[in-house]
Amino acid sequence: MIITKGNIIFRRLVHADIELVRQHRNSSDVSQFMEYRQHISREMQEKWFESINNNNNLFFVIEYKGEKIGLINGKDIKWEEHSMETGIFIWDKKYLNTHIPLLAVLIFGELGIMTFGLTAYAHILSTNNRAKRYNKLLGFRLCEGQEGVENQLYVMTKESYFKKAKFIRGAFLKLTGNDDTILQFEKNDYQTDFADFLLEKLDNENVARIEENNGIKTLYFKALS
Repeated sequence: MIITKGNIIFRRLVHADIELVRQHRNSSDVSQFMEYRQHISREMQEKWFESINNNNNLFFVIEYKGEKIGLINGKDIKWEEHSMETGIFIWDKKYLNTHIPLLAVLIFGELGIMTFGLTAYAHILSTNNRAKRYNKLLGFRLCEGQEGVENQLYVMTKESYFKKAKFIRGAFLKLTGNDDTILQFEKNDYQTDFADFLLEKLDNENVARIEENNGIKTLYFKALS
């Protein structure tokens, strides 16, 4: 599955990319902001990929202008309870303090919240001020009883997202222009029944149109408002 918005592309994580992700995840620049900070071996990465390569986990490599710059995810999705845990890390340093991470989270949030109706949770280290700042701008709030916790749990509902992110989303439109948000399935998504599974979960009210070519569907989403 591929999601695109302007110059930002999310490609669902495949086995060929897990070594790239492992190398960056092991770097001190990234691991210092993670609860688990020990070295991740190739064997550990293989087992991890086996555990998340299913319909209840959506991991995407972020590409910007043709470069792979990070990873974003919705994991441990409970479809019946309409909840997921989100996370992102950008390994390309030149984009860390730019608008790109925020744009990536906004794209992912719009799809998760509006299209699939999921409440988003996020664990953030209490010392990670940049992540806390981004997430609060988007409508995340600290969950009850998390004040003194090292790895704090935040939650964002559809209501808090729309309330807090109103002006951010306005700036988002200016940055991305009128480019459609597009979700394109791939052949493998049909071979594993992933495409049919996801289409069943879709809120069609947010889909502007669906195109089909050789049995493979591409979804175009309505402009953000």
